[in-house]
Amino acid sequence: MFGYDTGVLASILEFDEWKSYFHHPGSIGVGVIVSILTAGCFVGSLFAGWLADKYSRKRTIMIACVVFSLGAAIQCGSINRAMLIAGRFVSGLGVGVLSMTVPMFQSELAPAEIRGRLVSFQQWSITWGIVVSYWVDYGLHFVQSDVAWRVPIGIQITPAAVLFIAMFFMPYSPRWLVDHGRVDEAHVVLANLRAMGDLNAPDVVTELEEIKESVRIDGVTAVRSYAELFHVPIRRRVALGIAVHALSQLSGINVTLYFAPTIFKQSGLTGKNASLLAQGLSGVVNCLFTIPAILWIDRWGRRKTLMFGSLGCGIAYFVQAVATGATQHKTYDDNGDLNLNLPTGPSYVVIVMIYVFIASFAMSWGPVSWVYPSEIFPMHIRSKANSTSTAANWLFNFVISLVSPILIKRITWGLDLIFAIIMFASIGIVYLFFPETKNRSLEDMEIIFGGSVWAHRDKKRIAEYDASGMLGQVGENKTHNLTLF
Repeated sequence: MFGYDTGVLASILEFDEWKSYFHHPGSIGVGVIVSILTAGCFVGSLFAGWLADKYSRKRTIMIACVVFSLGAAIQCGSINRAMLIAGRFVSGLGVGVLSMTVPMFQSELAPAEIRGRLVSFQQWSITWGIVVSYWVDYGLHFVQSDVAWRVPIGIQITPAAVLFIAMFFMPYSPRWLVDHGRVDEAHVVLANLRAMGDLNAPDVVTELEEIKESVRIDGVTAVRSYAELFHVPIRRRVALGIAVHALSQLSGINVTLYFAPTIFKQSGLTGKNASLLAQGLSGVVNCLFTIPAILWIDRWGRRKTLMFGSLGCGIAYFVQAVATGATQHKTYDDNGDLNLNLPTGPSYVVIVMIYVFIASFAMSWGPVSWVYPSEIFPMHIRSKANSTSTAANWLFNFVISLVSPILIKRITWGLDLIFAIIMFASIGIVYLFFPETKNRSLEDMEIIFGGSVWAHRDKKRIAEYDASGMLGQVGENKTHNLTLF
């Protein structure tokens, strides 16, 4: 739903019918319309932790689907700019709740050895939403009426309805069930998920006992307020959860996704048809290059995936900045739109680098920014901590979406250079501070994060735990001391 909403508006911003209906909003107006969704996401993600703990992950997802559909209906029926903004804010509330709850729900259901791949499907679903919206917009941009933008906006109610209905057939999180005293139900859910319904399977019994022990300890160390998330020793994990989401947004991915037609036009693709077609292809690239991460993220590991992704993104931005800065010749058309008038060669280089950046992000920060926070927190803070880290994602998204239309016009290639510096810096941040979490159970995280904050110096300690058997490997029976937290 978020992917579709992101993509559908990116194209609609260039529709003459939309511009005329809403009286040609300037760069500030466009920034408000685009970013208000993420403001709603920020608010929704803050409430998501409380909802998920009280009403279950399953019911919270269903509630969010209803809220999102209401917002989409308001947008579709908008008669003025205020109504459109209000509808996007309401939709954002739903997306914010979903963006926090869905990865957590997936990680609590998934076995450790494929958890990264399963949670990565959220990012892949987002890219599919973007692809579908791009091509729906492309097919309707020939229509000469407000139908051209109302129909694409209204279509987004469909995936919300599908998810709402599908959730009736999904189980409750076994960890949530144990936390609410419904141990027998949790046992049945685990048996169905892990052993084709065999309640006596060793792995099922072991995992259930680990969850029960974890919940018991959590009852003693429970976090009662969000302020406690920033106390030692919890704050290290919270900081990393916030950092991975913040760096994901500071990569500039949503600048590209929201304003792709504008960027392609500035880069030399003249005509609405050409820029929308190039945007549609960028959506395909985004979707296709998420697949390698889904297949191999649990083999590559989180750290290497992020660092190589940052390198690819940084190089693409740097080349793009040099090609644009060295050859641009700014002019403005009658509507005030900026044209860079790049020569043919540099223009092609910039367009190719946009695709290289999207591919690099899709294989790395796209999926890992959802996987990592969903797996590093213990049960007693998982909802609140995921809520906080996801809120950071939407806060940075809001700020970047608000100012990007202005910066794209005013500093052009300077924005690419800023993003390049951030991406190169993120390589060092990941290397120094982010522990590897691949193939570890959620209960193993207590030991993974029980050592030095300098992740690159803590590998020896983790290896010693592995060798001693205190830190279990995937598929083995594990009985380690959870009180280390």
